[in-house]
Order: sequence, then structure tokens, then C-alpha cells
Amino acid sequence: MQKLVESAVTEALRDGGGEAIRLYVAACAERMAPLFVGLRAGEPGREADRDFYVECVRDLWQADRPLADATAGVRRLERFWELQPNEEGITAVADVYAFFAALCLRYAMSAHGPGSPDAAVSCGHVALTAMGMLDENVAGASFLAEEHRLQSLSLSGDVSGLWGASVTAGRERFRAVLGHLIRC
Repeated sequence: MQKLVESAVTEALRDGGGEAIRLYVAACAERMAPLFVGLRAGEPGREADRDFYVECVRDLWQADRPLADATAGVRRLERFWELQPNEEGITAVADVYAFFAALCLRYAMSAHGPGSPDAAVSCGHVALTAMGMLDENVAGASFLAEEHRLQSLSLSGDVSGLWGASVTAGRERFRAVLGHLIRC
């Protein structure tokens, strides 16, 4: 499978060490968070999943040290409905983007604990794949280009404003998916 993550980003993740990897995956997960939390809002029985997602993303931003319980968090995420095998596939728009968000967080948690560059690249790949699909479904959108830019920014060494930019990008993505849902 071809990776969408730019080679310079992949190289920086491999050379940057644990803290750079942890910051990168925290930012990726932050940008995807509104897609899970917002698309699962009000869904009965999912309150604990939404709360857990938010707690995980918050904890990921502590990039100066690995998460102590990342493996347990990954196991819990793997029990989310979105990550369960489904013979019929996931076809509903909201379910597709919630799946991408859950998968992104799963890779982020996997990368954060040990500082795994391969899991970090997979995390970024999921975010880029989701944004590529969103670009295809929303006329005039440029979410893929923005994700590439933000992924590079998270490894540039100048991370001032990264959290705010990630929060803003996540909200814009959520609004775009909601608009797409309304048109469908």
C-alpha cells in the first residue's frame, strides 16, 4: 500500500525521537477528534467511548513522556464498534469518518507509548486518507493539502500554535462532514 505521508515527514519521524513522534500523533488525533466525538454525539450507549476518546487525545498532548497505559488504551479502542470486523463494510458517511477517527487514535496511542515511527506514519496516513476522501466529497475542499501542511508543521521544530491550528482544522472537518451528511 502506498503511504500518503510525505517522505520528509516520514524521515523526520524516524530521526526525531520519541517526543517528536508523540507531538505528531497528538496533533493528528486532535484534528480527527471532532469527527468521532461529534458524529457519535447523542448516540445512546456511546457516552463512555466519547469520553474515553477525549481523555486519550488530551493525554496524548503530554509529549514529553510516553503514556503509561497506552497498551491498555489501544485494547479498549479496539473494542469500539468502528474497529470491529464487519462483513458488510462501513458505508454510511458518519460511520466512515468515525472509523477513520477511531483508527487514527488507535495508531496514535500505539505510537505514543513506545515512540514508534511506523505507528506514527500509519496515524498520519489514516488522517490523510480521510481528508482525501473528504476532498472528493466536498466541492472545492482542500483538506488533504491542509493536513499535509499541518503534519509538516508538527515536525518543524516551531510548534507554537499547533494545538490551536489542530483544533480549528478538526472543527472545519466536522462542519464539512455535517454539510455532506445534510446533502446526502
